[in-house]
Amino acid sequence: MRNLKLVLAYDGSEFSGWQVQPDAATVQGTLASAIGRLTGEKVLPQGSGRTDAGVHALAQVASFTTESPIPPENLTKALNDILPPSIRVLEVAEAPSEFHARKSARSKTYLYRMLRSPICPPFLAPYVWHYPYPLDENAMRHAAALVVGEHDFTSFAAMDPERGEPEDISNVRSIFCSAWEQNGEEFVYTVRGSGFLHHMVRNLVGTFVLVGKGTLSPDDITRILEARNRSAAGATAPANGLYLVSVEY
Repeated sequence: MRNLKLVLAYDGSEFSGWQVQPDAATVQGTLASAIGRLTGEKVLPQGSGRTDAGVHALAQVASFTTESPIPPENLTKALNDILPPSIRVLEVAEAPSEFHARKSARSKTYLYRMLRSPICPPFLAPYVWHYPYPLDENAMRHAAALVVGEHDFTSFAAMDPERGEPEDISNVRSIFCSAWEQNGEEFVYTVRGSGFLHHMVRNLVGTFVLVGKGTLSPDDITRILEARNRSAAGATAPANGLYLVSVEY
């Protein structure tokens, strides 16, 4: 039995998220079907995390076990021949038996693209949050820096029915980098951390936008963290601006 690690990129706009669902196109389900066609086995590749509907990935990591003897380089080519163009396998590699795409992950990096120009080109619309309205971007930079460190992110977590009762699981996470940067006509948020809760990055972005609008001050971020109450934070930013950039092990 071999344990294989896959690195893949995908355009999330065509899928109802990563996790397999009945009667819905998902990245996990589409990948599982392609692997099954090649190996004759029924497998369910495990991802480093469950991206939501509309969220993209530049380097999602998945793992699965197989008895198939297909060499990694051949599997990469064969999978890309079968998969839709919206999913590309960038690499397949042999992994130690104990490797698990989610459980072995040590940190992840996400970015969020906000387009600030007056008009959004139609071909860019599925990949950015078009927000042409006035924002105090310096205040948003200040607010983003305040989440660096170890915090309880309950205020920024959507309820996730698959995680069990909230009191049974810690919502404490470590954030190593949290910053907004100008990139042409885009204002881009990058965050790297030990792990992320359901909708956490999008809820952070939605809250930072309230700071940019002047509804909140940057210092309110500390108060929101301490509240440990989802209603204290801002609305969830749209999914289409979010990208899983990389996973570290």
